[in-house]
Amino acid sequence: MKFLKSLLNNTPIPFSVSQNNNLEQSQMSIYEHLEELRKRTIYIILWFLLVSMMSFIYIKDITNILQAPANGIKFLQLAPGEYFFVSVKISMFSGLLLSIPITLYQILLFISPGLTQQEKNIIIPVSIGSSCLFFIGMYFAYFFLEPKALEFLIHYGDNIIEPLWSFEQYFDFTLVFLLTTALVFQIPIIQILLGSLNIVSSQQMLSIWKYVILISTVIAAVITPSTDPFTQIILSIAVLLLYSVGIGLLLSFNK
Repeated sequence: MKFLKSLLNNTPIPFSVSQNNNLEQSQMSIYEHLEELRKRTIYIILWFLLVSMMSFIYIKDITNILQAPANGIKFLQLAPGEYFFVSVKISMFSGLLLSIPITLYQILLFISPGLTQQEKNIIIPVSIGSSCLFFIGMYFAYFFLEPKALEFLIHYGDNIIEPLWSFEQYFDFTLVFLLTTALVFQIPIIQILLGSLNIVSSQQMLSIWKYVILISTVIAAVITPSTDPFTQIILSIAVLLLYSVGIGLLLSFNK
């Protein structure tokens, strides 16, 4: 990219800045780029801290949301200050999660002036699509997968052992479950990148559909924490649909 070449050569590149609502072209040296990077980073950190503090203020509401899928479970504090430290973890996780759109926006603002139009046509839609799929994956895990998985775990052996759970362990379980599912939803993005770089074509992806079915089953079995076949089937179908969407997008791009 000409942006990276300019940084390596320490030569100025065109960069658009806004003054009094008018766009003016200026030349930025490597030091000005570093200053711009520092400013963008400060914006991201301030937003993260702000959202984290707001999340800590409303930690009871967030805790109730996290506990909702585990209907009927009584949570215990098994160590002094456990709930406090978990509250800090939840607040930081919420801040990190809700900072993703702002972080993505600041990164795009920083790199977009140095991109060619062709690079913009790839990087910007892919970045936005990746962010959207990440949140869709978390939504899917929270409302469809986790309740089914927890229902199985709660009722398994409930006539022998009374389920009393540590909230910290439950939060770690939920965090891993949501994040892994959100990462699985990045499959179409990976396909688009591979196709755009001419590493793998849509026809090649389509030709290995039998292996994809096997891999999707394995992924569903690894991610889902229970042996509940219904949960695994739902996730496996979701993986296959995402893979099909990626192939369809590549076909539309003639890749």
